[in-house]
Amino acid sequence: MSTASEIVAAVGGPENISSLTHCATRLRFQLLDASKVDGDAIDAIDGVMGSVPQSGERYQIIIGGAVQTVYNAINALPEMQGNRQPTDAEIKAAARAGGPRGKSAWLDTFFEFLSDSFRPVLGALLGASLIITFMSIMATLKVIENWSDPTVTLSPSWTFINLMWQSVFTFLPLMVAYNASKKAGADPWVGFAIMAFVMLPGFTALGKHPTKTITFAGGNKIPIVEVFGLPLTVPSYGSQVFPPLFMAVVLGLLYKLLKRVIPENVQLVFVPFLAFVIMIPLTAFLIGPAGIYVGGWIGNSLSAINDFSPFIFAIIVPLAYPFMVPVGLHWPINAIMLANIAPPLRHDYIQGPMGAWNFACFGATAGVLFLAFRDRDKQMRQTATGALTAGLLGGISEPSLYGIHLRFKKIYSRMLPGCLVGGLIIGIGGGVNIQAFVFTSLLTIPAFENIPLYAIAVLAAFTTSMLLVIFLDYRTPEDKAAAHAKASADADAAATAGDDAAPGPAPAGDTIEQDRVDALFAGLGGRDNVATLEDVASTRLRVEVRDSSLVDLDVLNSAGVAGAAEVVPGVWHVILGQEASAFAKAASLAEAPAK
Repeated sequence: MSTASEIVAAVGGPENISSLTHCATRLRFQLLDASKVDGDAIDAIDGVMGSVPQSGERYQIIIGGAVQTVYNAINALPEMQGNRQPTDAEIKAAARAGGPRGKSAWLDTFFEFLSDSFRPVLGALLGASLIITFMSIMATLKVIENWSDPTVTLSPSWTFINLMWQSVFTFLPLMVAYNASKKAGADPWVGFAIMAFVMLPGFTALGKHPTKTITFAGGNKIPIVEVFGLPLTVPSYGSQVFPPLFMAVVLGLLYKLLKRVIPENVQLVFVPFLAFVIMIPLTAFLIGPAGIYVGGWIGNSLSAINDFSPFIFAIIVPLAYPFMVPVGLHWPINAIMLANIAPPLRHDYIQGPMGAWNFACFGATAGVLFLAFRDRDKQMRQTATGALTAGLLGGISEPSLYGIHLRFKKIYSRMLPGCLVGGLIIGIGGGVNIQAFVFTSLLTIPAFENIPLYAIAVLAAFTTSMLLVIFLDYRTPEDKAAAHAKASADADAAATAGDDAAPGPAPAGDTIEQDRVDALFAGLGGRDNVATLEDVASTRLRVEVRDSSLVDLDVLNSAGVAGAAEVVPGVWHVILGQEASAFAKAASLAEAPAK
């Protein structure tokens, strides 16, 4: 059975799937009945990093970078062909209408608009960020001159390589315009074309002979020319993100209006036509310049705060991010980062402190991975390995966050000190800047200015969180007992399979020392607390107790118990390996005289 088939079966079959979408790392299911989901089966599927039950009938499955492939494979299954998949807008509207999210629909819509505008281009941004890192490494090694200095002229060969990443950022407004227009309910290609107008070489050439100029923050001079007697501001729109976002919002409203007043049979022609006629001048004269001013004002304001106290700024950012990412509040910050690297600032000061959060997050995951290897927890080992790989190499925190951290509440108390330590180091060092947008991973460390400071900060953040998880653990006693029990059961099952395949030493006999039997009963709360006791599955005891609060796991360990877990209220499984049967017999003999 394929991964796609296993996932569909585990969520209750195709008939239980109302809709399926995906984000950068997760499959997002809207189910008819979430109680039919087999969470244990999902977590055991090869390629699945974890699962996250949501409110209502929603369920998310963490896949990582292969999410698009798995999504396509699920939709290609024969049993899925009859399932009509609602749009993202339909799913989210239904979710808002059915719960408390409806009370703040505007805020929810705002974050979804930003998220859906940027999420599809993350792959392109990630690829470009690695090219930037490569150029930074070459400059650090003195192979080339400072590639980020506009006064430096590189050789044609290195110029060619440098243009690879510039293609993504120069035309980023077009990508954002397409996605944002689609999200706003307009024709995405119309939005693309409107934004493309203000990026045409001919439009930019209008500013070569300005009637006057205005000086923007940072000393940048922006030309103004007269067109039809009106002042037209002619800035550079390359790398800008606020103009296409603002344009898409207005275009979406205009599309809704035009579709109400224009007959349906001629909308294909006249809606785009009127959209062009109205939106191109509106974008060129008003929306575009307003977007640049707003983006520049926000960037300059935050920059002023950072300049005033980089120490405080560097601490607040990594401590805030662990709470911002789960609810999508990081998307507006991403927009500001992208705006910062465009003129007039041409550098960003947020990504450095953000790196402290990211590496604290990855450090906590590394601690979980260490404990998973120590405790022979195959499932968590698989989840943590995938999440750590995605984090350290790709700078993506979602697999760690949704696959592990939000499932175990204690992790945050281990992760936040790492965020604090990393932020403190960056703050004491005076902050860290970068001239491009990158994903904060191991591979992009050379892209930052003051590489030693940044490297020390993220290493400290990573190490602090990792060690705190290793030494303090991230699980409750119940979680630990369940993990140990499952690991022992898996090991016993493997041993049993090996014994079936080839002869080996005979299992333990019927003789169990009395002190171990006494310790077993003591750990179960005494003989009077044991209602029933029997061996099951050849490796464990099934024990029904009258009061679970009397069970003492430490005392059970002294009896040679590998693990114990309460499977249902009042019923415990006690892992003893191949001694389980002998323990059951010895316990029954020891119990008889006491009655």
